[in-house]
Amino acid sequence: MHRQPVLEFWYEFASTYSYLTAMRIEAAAEAAGVELVWRPFLLGPIFKAQGWETTPFSLYPAKGRYMWRDMEREAARLGLPFYRPEAFPQNGLIAARVALLGSDRGWTPAFTRAVYTAQFAQGRDIASPQTVTDILTALGLDAESVLTEAGAETNKMRLRRMNEEVQSRGLFGAPTFFAEDGEMFWGNDRLEQALDWAVAQARRGQAPA
Repeated sequence: MHRQPVLEFWYEFASTYSYLTAMRIEAAAEAAGVELVWRPFLLGPIFKAQGWETTPFSLYPAKGRYMWRDMEREAARLGLPFYRPEAFPQNGLIAARVALLGSDRGWTPAFTRAVYTAQFAQGRDIASPQTVTDILTALGLDAESVLTEAGAETNKMRLRRMNEEVQSRGLFGAPTFFAEDGEMFWGNDRLEQALDWAVAQARRGQAPA
């Protein structure tokens, strides 16, 4: 019996390169025969652990200028719309809580893509409850109920535990991918390599002894 390879996709809603990945990862994973596990998290605590109060793209202006130009090139190459938001990085806490809540209900991928589209294609503020409400409503979900559940202490604690997990696993940026053997890949440009690794690992595990 063949076991389907699995790849974890860890992403932060304020992350520009996570936008590029989120918009193409499902098709790439399906083509590779890999099951995806969507893992929203927050980079803020990780940056603070390094002594940073914000993203390195803001701390180091030259790096930030390069990133924005690179995003324009990459979005054009992938055929994705791209709009530089007025505020960066945006606060993705509400969106992360909602995405985490939906991970057991099947709508996290669609919600995630809609949030990234609102932020990086439409220039909307994803920290605004109204933006998230509009997205949930467009997906046919009861926005008020979802936001209430997402803000419940149980879900908040779940997100905090996930952030503790990523720090223990050495994650330092987004997007990050983990294969089942714990092999870590960082960056949108490593997606294909991560998928290939997951497939190869699964094949090794199925080889006769």
